Amino acid sequence: MQQNSHNPRNGRGVEVLGTLALAAPKLEEFEFIRVRVDGEIARLTLDRPDHNLLNERMLAELAAGINTLGERSEIKLIVLESAGKTFCGGIELGEYTQRRVFQLLDAFHGAFSAMLDTAKPLLVIVNGPAFGGGAELAALGDLVIATPRARFAQPEIKLGVFPPLAAAVLPYLLGPKHALELVLTGETISAERARELGFVNWLVSEEELPKKVDEVIAKVTAQSAPVLTMAKKAIMGSLGLPLRDGVRNSMKVFLNELAELEDSQEGLRALVEKRAPKWKNR
Repeated sequence: MQQNSHNPRNGRGVEVLGTLALAAPKLEEFEFIRVRVDGEIARLTLDRPDHNLLNERMLAELAAGINTLGERSEIKLIVLESAGKTFCGGIELGEYTQRRVFQLLDAFHGAFSAMLDTAKPLLVIVNGPAFGGGAELAALGDLVIATPRARFAQPEIKLGVFPPLAAAVLPYLLGPKHALELVLTGETISAERARELGFVNWLVSEEELPKKVDEVIAKVTAQSAPVLTMAKKAIMGSLGLPLRDGVRNSMKVFLNELAELEDSQEGLRALVEKRAPKWKNR
């Protein structure tokens, strides 16, 4: 992601450049992201030839898709994947003037905030290069499956800027040394190296990819929807907290929210009765 040091907003967070941010598009109006809902699974497919470069419209669609689907109680998992040979080549800045680039950056932050804030587990499938904003898309996945075709890079330093989102997220994922390596050198790493660093959960061949995706989807969607949401909330809400505070946060979710669920009671009954639980998702 390329950043400009000028802040286009006033103290109230209102755009002051005289042009309005793109309104959130409806799912049926999407141009660059395909949406498919199959029961408990929602799939968002990046589809902007040739390299899935992120422009303002595409970022607005990504945010709207995640926010809209994340509100549907029947959906247990959101899958983000791509069409074409490139997962995502990053943000497209070439067509933007200095005036318009601020709207692009607003759209960028809206999309990535949606990924950070969604209560639904988010599975990202990377079967090609993921550079700049594309690497950040992958980094924000709760679960990531990649093939050897995947490569990751934060090349912004070579353009005289740095990736602010990656600078904040990568230390959590990889540790400060590896985050500094990627951000300060801008070098590309292989899928194998990404797996070693913890950027990727599973690395499989292209031939094995559909089977692995189905396997992970099945394991996640076999669980209770509200329990998935609470488990993610407990983990993400504890990031950055001292250990004791993180434990308190997790226990607060467990005691104040989880204990009231019918599914948590069903899970215990099923264990005692030695049978598979029958989730009601409530």
